[in-house]
Amino acid sequence: MLDHPLTPITFQRLLLTGAAGGLGRVLRPRLKRYCASLRLTDIAPLDAAQVGEECVQMDLADAPAAQKLLQGVDAVVHLGGVSTEQTWEPILAGNIVGVYNLYEAARKNGVKRVIFASSNHVMGFWRQDQVVDADSAPRPDGLYGLSKAFGEDVARLYWDRFGIETLVVRIGSSFPEPTTRRMLATWLSYDDLERLVVSGLTAPVVGWSVIYGISDNATAFYDNTKARHIGYRPRDSADAFRPQVEAAQPTIDLSDPTQIYQGGAFVRAGHFE
Repeated sequence: MLDHPLTPITFQRLLLTGAAGGLGRVLRPRLKRYCASLRLTDIAPLDAAQVGEECVQMDLADAPAAQKLLQGVDAVVHLGGVSTEQTWEPILAGNIVGVYNLYEAARKNGVKRVIFASSNHVMGFWRQDQVVDADSAPRPDGLYGLSKAFGEDVARLYWDRFGIETLVVRIGSSFPEPTTRRMLATWLSYDDLERLVVSGLTAPVVGWSVIYGISDNATAFYDNTKARHIGYRPRDSADAFRPQVEAAQPTIDLSDPTQIYQGGAFVRAGHFE
């Protein structure tokens, strides 16, 4: 965790959805430093509320509950929903109905900024020998990536029509350290995740912007030049882990789709098998 907050700007109340998930647990103590009250929600049980926290266990597919959840919120960090390749039904409820309900609740409650956790899997069928940017066409690698592409379009509609700003963050691989050759290009440290989210919350103007959630890795599939107005400057790099990762995976099988495409294992995951 960073020793000091990145900005003196603080909010009265931030909402963190998906707070019981892996990255939700990472961001929970970090976001508290930027607000007087942090509202936490997940469909799964949450750890007990600490000082300055509000915990709400609920399902974003429940529209009336979503309306209540967004009351009195200054901005949203939306990590909620399904985060892996699954069958259609849970993805539909969590990532299609849930994201629509979230934006409708934001509109009705006057919430004007959302950090939307999208995914690199929106772009998963681009090849690893290609570099994509914010204007590259989506090429989802499965139902999960498809649902995140839908969420990005919902966010754009609500910006164009209602002025709700969204920073779309196509998260790469946010784990304690990279473990594969692919992750040397997609890794996002937890500290850089915090830097990215806080940049999106405090940038003067966001509009509808796409940024790739990666650290300062020497190799990368993603070009963030078109999101420099957000002010995100990564400080960490996967390259510190490169020797051990390359020693564990010295060769690449170019007949294996999971080694060819940016989506990695997701290009073969799910019910398509």
